[in-house]
Formats: sequence, structure tokens, C-alpha cells
Amino acid sequence: MTAAALTAAALTLTGCGGGGGQSADSGKKVELRMLANISLTQTEDFWNKTVAPFEKANNVDVKIVAPGADGLAGTLTQLLASGDVPDVVEWLAPSAKLAPELVDLSKYDWAKNGPLAEQNKVDGKYYTAGVGENLQSTFFYNKKAFADAGITQAPATMDEFEADLAKLKAAGWVPLQTGGEWFSNILFQYISLPNVLAANPDWHKKMSSGDLTFSQTFAGSAKRYADWLKAGYVPKDAVGVKYADAEANFLAGKVAIYPMGSWFAAAEKAAPKKPDIGVFSTPVEHEGDTPRVAAALANTYLAMKASKHQDLAIKLIKFMTTDKTAITEQLSGDGIFRAGYDDYPMDQVSKDLQKLISDTPAEDFVSPGEGSGDTIVPAGFTNELNTDVQAMMTGKSADDFLHSMDDWFASNR
Repeated sequence: MTAAALTAAALTLTGCGGGGGQSADSGKKVELRMLANISLTQTEDFWNKTVAPFEKANNVDVKIVAPGADGLAGTLTQLLASGDVPDVVEWLAPSAKLAPELVDLSKYDWAKNGPLAEQNKVDGKYYTAGVGENLQSTFFYNKKAFADAGITQAPATMDEFEADLAKLKAAGWVPLQTGGEWFSNILFQYISLPNVLAANPDWHKKMSSGDLTFSQTFAGSAKRYADWLKAGYVPKDAVGVKYADAEANFLAGKVAIYPMGSWFAAAEKAAPKKPDIGVFSTPVEHEGDTPRVAAALANTYLAMKASKHQDLAIKLIKFMTTDKTAITEQLSGDGIFRAGYDDYPMDQVSKDLQKLISDTPAEDFVSPGEGSGDTIVPAGFTNELNTDVQAMMTGKSADDFLHSMDDWFASNR
């Protein structure tokens, strides 16, 4: 998962770096500690291999610190409290909460010109640099299912999308795969948030201030989602489906469309058997609208102000986010994509995702979930949305869903 999934716990970066501490130029090898996300694809061995050229060139030993049971954000909170602060933190997106603890990277062009840099500014400053984008408005589809239903191209508008769902159901397919656990909200967010943000560019700020309400901006999407549930486009038992099972159902060819972030590409690529799969992003609400693509900055890096080796920490971040080999290694293993980086082995799904990123102007990317940088809503929004979407999946009306979300915002501003 990306930093957007832990926005409530994510931390930030402000202030300017102080002294650089001991330099590797002194001849003595310096140890840099990097708190990094550990996953099935980005293991400690992966990180050690990726930083090896930097270590050799700078007489540095980069020690990878794995998160504890509380996850990466929780681990950082504990390390800050204990005074045992790492030099660099990978994976967390910047927020205002930890700004005083972090080094301001605004004077570096490589930080200001990186992926989604503008969307991740905090108080007008650049506190992070990242490797690429994690798309979070993508729908993967079974091409055979579309052919069986007589669908010749991906939907461009939400009305076309709804018509295609009816065709898929009539052709005997389960149209949509969603589930329970943490990802119940994904389908709802993917059919709504990009278009809500297109119509309301200041949605996050106005929701936080109370100038907008959830029901004012999501009423149409809530009704549409409730109608889809009633029509049987989502399996009745979906709320009990686990994430791994939802993914397995789609890869086994049992479901027509699977809404999921671009990280799914890593699982799709590794699957020994799978259907022929295509991908499209959230259709626009009205023909002629400009599509918005939800994306979170992936493999972010923060330099901690408490580091005794700030200069080297910043140098490591520059290496991880600008060195072509380091970038390619990070992109290729975890369903992350970046415009201009396509010269590594990709299957067709990854090529389609790469094209989506390359074809989307920077100003047409929007922040998923709770937002990013200065553009955020109260922490806990995604968790609350997940809970209320599950309630709608099990019988709550669209009106009750909207009222519940309005009440949550009113209590958490």
C-alpha cells in the first residue's frame, strides 16, 4: 500500500536542515539509518541492494530499519518519543503534524520537480521527494467478459459505465468485485471522488471548514452506488470477502471488473494464470468533462531534522529519487509508475498503466482518500467512509449513509 492509506498517521517535513554532522569525506564510514516499508516485493534485501551503489560512492553504511507491529507511522512515533530518530524515512507522505521534525527540501530543484510535488506541499514548502505514482482510480477488467457482453471499449462516462454493468449482468457475469476489511470504500471512492474533485477543486479545504457538506457533494454518487447494490452488480456477500480472495476471484476469471489501485499490477504480473486484462480510470460524469486521475505519491522520502548527518540524508534521498537505476528498481517491483520510465520489462497491464500516467497532465491528477499536503480533510475520513460503505452494503439507505458521513464531519472538523 501507499502513504495515502495511512494519511491519518502520516507525518511531515518543515524547517530547514541544520548542521550536516560528520561527513563521509573524513574517511570514517558513516552509518545512515533509513526507516523503510517492508513488503513482499520490497524486502530488506531489496533495499540493501538498491542503496548499495550509494554506499560505495559515499563511504556510507545505510542500515535499513524495519517497522514494528504498529506499522511504519507508529514506529516513527515511538522512535521520536525515544529520541532514537532515523536519518531518513521512506513511504510516509508529508502532513502538517510532523513538520517541525523534518528538513525542508524546497531549495532543491530535484525535489520541487519530482512526481506530484505540488500536490504534496505543506504550508507552501516541499518536504518530500518521491519515486512515482500509485494510481487510485483504476478499474481492471476482464476482456473476455466485455466481449461476451458486447462491450467494445471501456466506458468514457458514468452513464456508459452503468449501462455496461447491466450488459455484463445480462451476459451472466458478476459485474463488480469489492469486499470487506479495509477496502470496502474503494469502489465507492473510485466512482465518485475524482469527479467530485473535478467539480469542487477546493473540496478538501471546504469540507474541513464546513463550507461544503458530504451530502451536497456525494448525493448523486451515493444514490448510484445504492442502485448498483440493488441491481445486483455487486455480490450480496461482498462485505464478507477478504482482500486476498477478491484479488483471487478476479485473477481466476470469476468477475468482470475489479476496482483497485495500480499496486494490483504487481500481483497480476506474478500470477501464473490469469485472464486477458485491460484497465481504465474513473469515467467522467458528463461527456466533454476533463478526466481526473487519483494518484498518491509512492516511495516518498523524508529527511529527519534530528539526523546528525543531514547532508548525507538529503544526498541519499536525491539518489533514491533521481538515480535512474534506483528509480527503475523501485518502480518495477511494486506497481508504481512514473512518466518517462518505461524501459524495464512490463506486461500489457503495466504498459496500460504507464500510458495512463504519461497521458495525464500534472494538473489533472487529484489526491485520493484524505488528500495530501495542505489539501486534506480531517484524519479518519477514509476509515469512517469504509465503515459507512459497509453499512450501505448490508442495507443502510443512501440517505442514511449521507447523514452519517455529514455527522462525522460535523464532529471532526
